[in-house]
Amino acid sequence: MQAELIAVGTELLLGHTIDTDSAYASRELAASGIDVLRRFTVGDNPARLEETLRLALSRSDLVVLIGGLGPTKDDLTKEIAARVCGKQLVMHEDSRRRIEEHFRGRVCGETQWKQAMLPEGCDVLPNDHGTAPGCVFRAENGCLVALLPGPPSECEPMIRDRLMPYLHRLGGGVIASLMVRTFGIGEGTAAERAEDFLNLVNPTVAPYAKDSEMFFRVTAKASSQEEAQKECRAVADRLCERLGSYVYAVNTDGTSQSCLENTVVELLAQRGLTVSAAESCTGGLIAKRLTDVPGASAVLNMSFVTYSNEAKHRLLGVPLEILDRYGAVSEQVARAMAEGVRRFSGSSVGVGVTGIAGPDGGTPEKPVGLVYLAVSDGEHTWVRRMNAPARFQSREKIRFRAASTALDMVRRLLCGLPMEEGPV
Repeated sequence: MQAELIAVGTELLLGHTIDTDSAYASRELAASGIDVLRRFTVGDNPARLEETLRLALSRSDLVVLIGGLGPTKDDLTKEIAARVCGKQLVMHEDSRRRIEEHFRGRVCGETQWKQAMLPEGCDVLPNDHGTAPGCVFRAENGCLVALLPGPPSECEPMIRDRLMPYLHRLGGGVIASLMVRTFGIGEGTAAERAEDFLNLVNPTVAPYAKDSEMFFRVTAKASSQEEAQKECRAVADRLCERLGSYVYAVNTDGTSQSCLENTVVELLAQRGLTVSAAESCTGGLIAKRLTDVPGASAVLNMSFVTYSNEAKHRLLGVPLEILDRYGAVSEQVARAMAEGVRRFSGSSVGVGVTGIAGPDGGTPEKPVGLVYLAVSDGEHTWVRRMNAPARFQSREKIRFRAASTALDMVRRLLCGLPMEEGPV
């Protein structure tokens, strides 16, 4: 099946809003073996939307339109799609009732009912996170057309929980997928190690990179969910063996929000251990990411943001002679920070991070992007040096990558895995 995506909204066209919906839809469709040939962005202009839709219908098996299903006058996606596809819009009573329930106890304007007007004969995709339902129907030429709401909080779950199962049923068979998540392995190295997996047909393995991580999505199609999951797991297990200690999680990609911080919190909880952090350039980002995870209160003891040398000395006990001799951004200071915060807090593990996130403050000897990271368990302390490459030369990206590297070091300590040697 070949598909095209059309994102509707002037705010997308002008760059005021980033189109994350189409990216998510592309990944989901591709993982299910549907080829996404083209993606378009069209403003709230009926003539241009009609032109783009007619062209897509003429050459694709599936056209997904995202956005323009709301109650306002410029929400015209349904009207245009219905006219182009030879459909009448009719009131869908169940969707109307859902809107009434949503506004129970509040004033509901007449314009809201517009959202319940759907193409006749369509299959409705209920919206569990908003008021505008989605739907799927056939155009006159047999092309499948899907209409989805624009807000990502509504669009993504509708794609995941409604549209993809619908397409799977339509195509026959059942699809299951697993996400193999890695950190610390470069894209080139990862692709080289997994090269033969990327040529598999069923299950398929699709890689993509984000925020210094590499993900491999394993997708299998079978006659039953149990069989599809079994095939996925077999390939995922082999892939994990190939990628080794870089793998930090394997899970279903959907409602799960598993990431490095989830893994670290889970490992600490399983072992009955605690962690504390002393952060300089990351400014509390490690603690923030840990506390984003439910249950973090059982494992995160305390966190310090020690930006100044005085704070490093007074709160963490970093010796002044080390600060004077080596400077705040150094292996010696990171080590002393990790050991100091662990000792002061009484935690099982201490983390220390110090570096230069920029955009200013760098020197030829210590450039922007240089970060030292340390973890200590009371018996041993490990230190790594991170040199952010050019593509990470923004303050936000340097800080995020440093926090991720620190979290991965904690993971490796807890799992008894070797710390990676050399600069990150």
